[in-house]
Parts: sequence; structure tokens; C-alpha cells
Amino acid sequence: SSSSIETPIMPSSGLFRSINRQDAFGGSSGSGIKIAVIDSGIDNDHPAVAGAVRGWSEPSIKADGEIGFIEEPHSDLSGHGTACAGIIHSIAPDAEIYSVRVLGQRLSGKGRVFASGLRWAIDNHMNVINLSLGTSNAEHFSRFHELVDEAYYRRIVLVTAANNMPVVSFPSLYSTVISTACYEGANGPDPLDFYYNPKPPVEFGANGIDKEVAWLDGRYVTATGNSFAAPSMTGVVALLLSKHPTLTPFQVKSIL
Repeated sequence: SSSSIETPIMPSSGLFRSINRQDAFGGSSGSGIKIAVIDSGIDNDHPAVAGAVRGWSEPSIKADGEIGFIEEPHSDLSGHGTACAGIIHSIAPDAEIYSVRVLGQRLSGKGRVFASGLRWAIDNHMNVINLSLGTSNAEHFSRFHELVDEAYYRRIVLVTAANNMPVVSFPSLYSTVISTACYEGANGPDPLDFYYNPKPPVEFGANGIDKEVAWLDGRYVTATGNSFAAPSMTGVVALLLSKHPTLTPFQVKSIL
């Protein structure tokens, strides 16, 4: 994809030689960490998710123009959210996942509903939020900037996927998030392999090329996209926070 990382980049361990995997998250399984997946919903019965979803929320615009939330179990409308949840669960199997459905069958939605889903995740004290989606509508720039900053100061880590096309998209361009794209160098057998990119706007490269992911009806498909690189980073962040729960988002990014 156009926003994937193509230039040579350094392994994440290259920045802080004194910090290794064992120090960062050795022995961690994600226990005690709440992760919101803001997406198209999650199939909690899929073998790759294995019942890891502990809560649901679906914001929508009511007849009076206000936002309402349905906090009852829901399905996945496209497969995209299940794919992301399956990746996260494979890395951090003991983390709690919360499904926030803001996208429809065609992976489209309203910016206001997306923002409301992010607001729900912040207000419900998530530790990590996976955003394998974004918007290029400048009308919502300030709204999302305020939400992302609030999450940052409330010690919530946001992991975002860069847009697959060369367009300005947010929240991935904000400096307080962990922006991620797929990188061919991270496509080896190690699911925890990721790289740091010193050239903005994308900071980290992870496995997201020809990746087998969970999909609708209990199936698996092979897919490529930044959407599937971000959940790998979300899983790693969950491991890190589970072992070191007092870390701030700034400290998390520095360690990565």
C-alpha cells in the first residue's frame, strides 16, 4: 500500500540497547489490560477471538440528533474488526477486548459516530485503543485532536493505522498516537517483530502483508494493509502495560 514503510528502518531495539524484550514484556500475557477495538464489530465466537470480548458498544445518531449507545452483544458487519481482534488476541491472550462498532458492511461510517465511539472508550477507562480506521475529513480534525489529547493525558495508549493511500488522515497523524504501517521487513515468523521508522508521519512498521487473519463465518483470509499491522502493535503495547502498568503513553512509545 502507498502508506507502507519502504525505506530501511531500524529494529525497535536499536534505540535503547539496554531494554530488551524480556525487560519490556517477558512473561506477560496482557492480563489486566482493557483494549477497545473501534471497528466494524467482532465475532466473539470466532476461534481466533475465543471469547475474549468482554463488552460491546455501538454508538448511533438517534432521531433527535443525539448520540445513543447500545451496549449489547453485536456481530461483525464486514470481518475487519474480527481480523484486528484475532491478531490482538494471538499476541495478548489474557487481555480483555471491547468491541466498539462504528463501521458498516462497506467499512464506512460517520465521523461523528466514530468520535463518539472513541469517547466511549475513553470514558470506560480502556488502557489501549486500536484504531485501524481514520478520516480525511478536515471538518473533524479539531474534534479528534481534542479526544486524542484527552486520552493521552488519561494514560490511554492509542495505536492507529496509517491510511493505505497517500492522503492526510487522522488520528494517525497526531504526535501522541502510535502510528503504524505494514513493513515487509517485519513479515517473518516472529509475530512480535516490529521496527521503528525515524521519518514521519508513520513511526512503526509491523507485520501486515499477506497476513492470514480471522474473518466472517469462522473463516480465515489472506489480507494486506496497515489495518492489520496496527493490531500487532496493540498486542505488544498490551503486553508491555500488563507487566509495567504505571507507564505513560510517552514512556510506552519511548520503550518501543
